[in-house]
Amino acid sequence: MEKITSFTIDHLKLLPGVYVSRKDPAGDAVITTFDLRMTRPNNEPVMNTAEMHAIEHLGATFLRNHPVYGSRTIYFGPMGCRTGFYLLLCGDFESVDIIPLMTEMFEFIRDFEGEVPGACARDCGNYLDMNLPMARYLARKYLDEVLYDIDEERLVYPE
Repeated sequence: MEKITSFTIDHLKLLPGVYVSRKDPAGDAVITTFDLRMTRPNNEPVMNTAEMHAIEHLGATFLRNHPVYGSRTIYFGPMGCRTGFYLLLCGDFESVDIIPLMTEMFEFIRDFEGEVPGACARDCGNYLDMNLPMARYLARKYLDEVLYDIDEERLVYPE
């Protein structure tokens, strides 16, 4: 079997950033998959499930309600390796195109107070596994260390 695209990236060189993972045709449209890498793979601790779960709920809620990207959002969810998230948007995008959207989303998560949307037994299959304070911390870290002053090294996969 051939390796899937995400397994062909050199994770030893990969920095936290916003990367186009792949583009797939879907009828007349293109689906762009983004790799939102929040931690440096194999170099720093991965995120725990509780904070990732809170980021997932908040990020998905933000994206689905966004006035421009809400109807273009196909999926937002965690990577199994717990180093980041995947975002799938309908449209042919480059990494730089979504930096304002990601900045807005992670500021929303950083500043969020109150009950995490969908964090109850009726709405979620594992609602007790949420850590909003750590989700806010990680959002702030991603904003400060990646999004606010992003450069080409964090927008294009390493060779």
